[in-house]
Amino acid sequence: MSENEPRPAAHKPAMSIEKAQKARRKFLQSVGLTAGIVGISLLGYIPVSSARAPRLRPPGALDEADFLSSCIKCGQCVQVCPVAAIKLGDIDDGFGLGVPYIAARDQACDFSCDAVQCILACPTGSLTYEKPDFLKVRAGAPLAHAPILKAKEKDAEPSLNLKERFGVARLARPASCLAVQGKGFKGLARGADFEGEMRYVDVDRWAPIPVRDHPYERDICDLCVTECPIKDAISLQPFVNEAGDQRFMPVVQEQCVGCGVCEMICPVDPAAIVVDAQAVWKEAAR
Repeated sequence: MSENEPRPAAHKPAMSIEKAQKARRKFLQSVGLTAGIVGISLLGYIPVSSARAPRLRPPGALDEADFLSSCIKCGQCVQVCPVAAIKLGDIDDGFGLGVPYIAARDQACDFSCDAVQCILACPTGSLTYEKPDFLKVRAGAPLAHAPILKAKEKDAEPSLNLKERFGVARLARPASCLAVQGKGFKGLARGADFEGEMRYVDVDRWAPIPVRDHPYERDICDLCVTECPIKDAISLQPFVNEAGDQRFMPVVQEQCVGCGVCEMICPVDPAAIVVDAQAVWKEAAR
């Protein structure tokens, strides 16, 4: 062969079946790992894409963005809640994974702790009695005055050290409200299987008991009013319906803090009254 003649190309040895399968497995593992990382990174957008309503956060929670960025998901607030109202966000909570929230219909915050223990337990200030000066306070979030806890009315200091509401109750389904219908209620508010608890001062000043252990009998249903732990947060107001009959309607007032007891105790299903998480007081809308 002369120097000017091209040399024949070297033939690469054929890959064995075993090596080909190994390379394929490695490729598939890489694809799976990449998909997993992308999936995890997109988790935070699940609640956005599903348009789910905001979570009701514990008392004293900062505004949502500040709360999510400052909460370290330590669970201390969960540990101290006497009625186990505070839960930790699951995987479908996206950016709220592991972040505390309250599902009021299942178990509301009834302030059985008297002093809002979850705020005292929070190590980062995500839950606070009063926001620091550098954080803006939304219009309608501050309470006009310190809320009076009904269970402490006879105490020397009956008010809660809470400056802002964490939600606002709303009569979402007036037509299903028993009071609006002119009906009373007798029996267990949520049935024998309901696991929620609440403090009944006439039973025990300190220890909450299961709601299923406390039957009611009312000529006109007013459970959302009488069981609300905050004084002057909701009242039953008379009105005349289209047929000319006098009826009554629950009216949410400015002192509502958003605890969710009214939603939990409402005996109709779905609840006639609900709490809008992170809502603010708007006088004109009431």
